[in-house]
Amino acid sequence: MAITRRATAHWEGDLKTGQGKLDTPQSGLMVGTRYGFNTRFGDEKGTNPEELIAASHAGCFTMALSAKLTEAGHPPAAIDTKAEVELSLEGAPTIAEIRLTTRARVPGLDAAKFRALADDAKQNCPISKALSAVPISLDAELES
Repeated sequence: MAITRRATAHWEGDLKTGQGKLDTPQSGLMVGTRYGFNTRFGDEKGTNPEELIAASHAGCFTMALSAKLTEAGHPPAAIDTKAEVELSLEGAPTIAEIRLTTRARVPGLDAAKFRALADDAKQNCPISKALSAVPISLDAELES
């Protein structure tokens, strides 16, 4: 069995002055969401591929960590994750690094076990696996 998710992109014009729109027809979350050169390389309102990768990675990792914690008998009270995708502009634009920062409240779990489960989630969530060509760091903290 497999699950297929879809998104569509439409672009008009050249790279620097053109503009695009993204749609996620299954969820309806994005409908004509703007993206372009200035939303990616400047500060114009809209999204960009790196922001969408960051959102995907933060969500996937957080779900994977929740699953690992629950499997270990410690369902989390809360997990908050930030993903930062660094786009290097030296030479051809390249995703140079992804930094995950997570904070979790997990009753009855010690810091060492939490770190081991967080590392496992980082290595094994589907988005981390898909992005394995990029260095991914993890700052994981167990809050009391």
